[in-house]
Amino acid sequence: MAADLTGTYLTLDDGRPAVRFSRVYDHPVDHVWRLVTDPDELVRWFPSRAEFELHSGGTVHFSGDPHMPEPTGTVLAVDAPRHLSFTWGGDELRFDLEELEGGRTRFTLTNVLGEQNTAARNGAGWEVCLAALDARARGERFEGPHSGETAPWKDYYERYIRAGIPSGAPVPGTDA
Repeated sequence: MAADLTGTYLTLDDGRPAVRFSRVYDHPVDHVWRLVTDPDELVRWFPSRAEFELHSGGTVHFSGDPHMPEPTGTVLAVDAPRHLSFTWGGDELRFDLEELEGGRTRFTLTNVLGEQNTAARNGAGWEVCLAALDARARGERFEGPHSGETAPWKDYYERYIRAGIPSGAPVPGTDA
């Protein structure tokens, strides 16, 4: 049986749908910032390699994902080491880091969805990707793929659907 679902489906104040995930890491903010913005770290858990021009209006170059419809995105906002938001395909991703007591950091990923029916699909994908980030933060290797058709997202996807999270969007690389 897979781990519990950790994503939350929500509607933002501006009416856009989103899925949100939060994790607490036993590392200072600067360390977690590197895990989520350095291309060599990011590729270990994110669905594709991403290289950022870390300033508002900067370009994000994506590579390594054959299903990525757009090889570039735009940095919408950056406040290192606390916030990064950027476009990714038709979505917006927000990475927020909060310093906690004891040198710990809360990392929150918000995927603002371009289409509501992508919530279950994206939520399932983030579950797997964030499991890879969790392992990396613990200094462990993540066994198996963290993205793509062979990643263990299908169980999460079915569980999100059963939980009533909007679904129905095509799943790249599959017939689903």
